[in-house]
Amino acid sequence: MKLNELSPAEGSTKERKRVGRGVGSGWGKTAGRGSKGFKARSGGSVRPGFEGGQMPIHRRLPKRGFTNIFKKETAVLNVRDLARFEAGSVVDEASLVQAGLVKGQRDTIKILGDGDISNALIIKACKVSKRAQEKIEAAGGKVEA
Repeated sequence: MKLNELSPAEGSTKERKRVGRGVGSGWGKTAGRGSKGFKARSGGSVRPGFEGGQMPIHRRLPKRGFTNIFKKETAVLNVRDLARFEAGSVVDEASLVQAGLVKGQRDTIKILGDGDISNALIIKACKVSKRAQEKIEAAGGKVEA
């Protein structure tokens, strides 16, 4: 079987209903909307979240806490993740993004000390925990703020 030989299962698809195309079509005149009333008018439908006058769920549920709009997003890496870089290479934000270790929006990047490293790397423009810094320096690398 090839992609161009695929077709939908028998009876699984049907023609689109074309409403408002004359009396002979069976969907002319009021076009399936009934007669008069809010829902018969153009633009006549209830707003999102409206539950027919019942107290909507977003008002029934209790509200707790708040969202800090000044929160800093930090991408977290471990020392073991840096093993993919060659010895002597400079590891900065751009190289981490290019390597696919850091994705999305963030304010800072922090390297933590989980795992081991054997390559001597130069770490720039990242926050580094004490344990991670010790491991990087023990491998012959250095951390530059």
